[in-house]
Amino acid sequence: MRLNTIKPAEGEKGSAHRVGRGVGSGWGKTAGRGHKGQKSRAGGFHKVGFEGGQMPLHRRLPKRGFTSLTRKFVEVVRLSEINAMPVDEIDLAALKQANVVSTLAQDARVILSGEITRKVTVRGLGVTKGAKAAIEAAGGSVVEA
Repeated sequence: MRLNTIKPAEGEKGSAHRVGRGVGSGWGKTAGRGHKGQKSRAGGFHKVGFEGGQMPLHRRLPKRGFTSLTRKFVEVVRLSEINAMPVDEIDLAALKQANVVSTLAQDARVILSGEITRKVTVRGLGVTKGAKAAIEAAGGSVVEA
């Protein structure tokens, strides 16, 4: 099979309607647009959701949900990543230095994923309950900012 021989299945593609080409074509005169009105005219259409001046549905209904503007600057750090780091004092600068988090990160949160087997001090980072318990069980400590 060659790319230049590929064709659609028989009957798959019909010829396009050529509107406004005379009465014999079946699409002459008004060309399927009916008589008069905004939708019959060239360029005469309105935006999606327009309801003739009535308040559109998407504006009548209440807005739901929340998108955090800072979420992309808060990164997640696993215990296994901290365990692999060479330093014992873990803070945001140390995480950036070790390329564990992006240089754009403004905060980080340590989660319980993987194991920690050595004593470390986590300073100024968010830590989940499970991660805090694991760090303290390994002899380490968590210091709030």
